[in-house]
Amino acid sequence: MRRSDLADLTAFVAVAEHLSFRAAATRLGVTPSALSHTIRQLEERLGVRLLNRTTRSVSLTDAGLRLLERLRPAIDQIAGALQDLDQERQRPFGRLRLNVTPIAAAAVIAPVWARFLMTYPDVQLEVWEDPRPIDIVAERFDAGIALRERVAADMIAVRVTGPLKLAVVAAPTYLARRRAPRTPDDLARHSCIQFRVAVNGPIVEWPFQIKGRSRRIAVKGPVIVNSIPLILRAAVDGLGIALTAEADAKPFLSSGQLVSVLENWTPSLEGLFLYYSGRRQVPGALRAFIDMVGAAGKPKSGRALKNPFAEGVKGAG
Repeated sequence: MRRSDLADLTAFVAVAEHLSFRAAATRLGVTPSALSHTIRQLEERLGVRLLNRTTRSVSLTDAGLRLLERLRPAIDQIAGALQDLDQERQRPFGRLRLNVTPIAAAAVIAPVWARFLMTYPDVQLEVWEDPRPIDIVAERFDAGIALRERVAADMIAVRVTGPLKLAVVAAPTYLARRRAPRTPDDLARHSCIQFRVAVNGPIVEWPFQIKGRSRRIAVKGPVIVNSIPLILRAAVDGLGIALTAEADAKPFLSSGQLVSVLENWTPSLEGLFLYYSGRRQVPGALRAFIDMVGAAGKPKSGRALKNPFAEGVKGAG
């Protein structure tokens, strides 16, 4: 089927339904003479007369009637599909697939997804949590949410959080056995949950703001993990002190399973960005989601540090 065939068949259906070249031409936005030329070329290509026409009237031949009966359901389906796309611009619906880091899941997705789905009940939200950088286009995601360093240069990036506060946390059971650290240097006498990004990469050093200057401290402890959930689980189980994003630790802090220490020393990360490919024809569901979370992206004052959880692997935050 040639590219022009669909347009020619659509023109035939319009004439057949109106039985008038003038009325069909008005509907299609062309001149009657151009429409007549289109039908004549279609008939020559098919080798079959589809319409009988005089200066006074138009009627279908038997072949034209059979073709119309076969075409009408297909044309209706195409028109319906185009109408659905038009409605999507006005009323978001369909599936919205997001690839997010663990920090983004806690800081961006969890606070808004109930409100988003209530506001847009025709949208199905699929959230894929993955700390590893991936090609969201190749994996057919509509967008990703991560720290800035993970966003490729050819992506459109929209800030969706201000600076993210880090938190040093421990379980009350651990602090019942060991005096809580009062300065970052006190961590040398504590068991700390260590974090390694790459399989053979270095142990991540913990960043602090000490006397107005940034400083990183190497910590030691009996456990090394490579995921934020495992950091939190190890801390809740009393295995040691942990460093994580405050948003990730918030449920455990609220429940009393963890408590914060060194609050005056912990810095903030730059913040999270929603990123996607292309500026034109942004899907309605994605545009609605960006509008909902974008207001939270205005950064507050304060210096933000580079993500400590990305050492060794770009974009692991």
